[in-house]
Amino acid sequence: MTIMTVAFLFGLVVGLAAVASNPSPYFAALGLVMAAGMGCGILVVSGGPFLSLVLVLIYLGGMLVVFAYSAALAAEPYPESWESRPVLETLLLYLGGVFLAGLLFWGQWNWGFWFVEGEQDEMGMVGGDVGGVALLYSTGGAVLIISGWVLLLTLFVVLELTRGLDRGALRAV
Repeated sequence: MTIMTVAFLFGLVVGLAAVASNPSPYFAALGLVMAAGMGCGILVVSGGPFLSLVLVLIYLGGMLVVFAYSAALAAEPYPESWESRPVLETLLLYLGGVFLAGLLFWGQWNWGFWFVEGEQDEMGMVGGDVGGVALLYSTGGAVLIISGWVLLLTLFVVLELTRGLDRGALRAV
């Protein structure tokens, strides 16, 4: 189980580095899908399958719409791919920084917290994520409303940043 968790964490770091290193929204969306998929794998291994399902449906469903809008407005004729030199250098720089940070904190790493949620007690029948979802909907209604407004604001910020000087696909013909 620990090997699967390490593999998912490694895939998550590579996906996040792919998103951060590529300036083109076309190729960064693939890194976003990889990072979200690996994050869902980490949640499933940790004992939260329902939370993983919610992450897939909401995050990939909602945030990929933002990437589709920003890709449509960016409209670059020749976007930079992962093989281009600046993107590859930045990707390797991020991965090297994560590797050095891992080496720096290796002795302080606590391996004892990696257990599946149902393994600590024998009689546990209900997963912890079910109780968390019920609590979120009962007392966390304000958090859901604020989160929706933050996502809407994020959509407008991303659209404004990717518009640029030439107005992308909305320029006057």
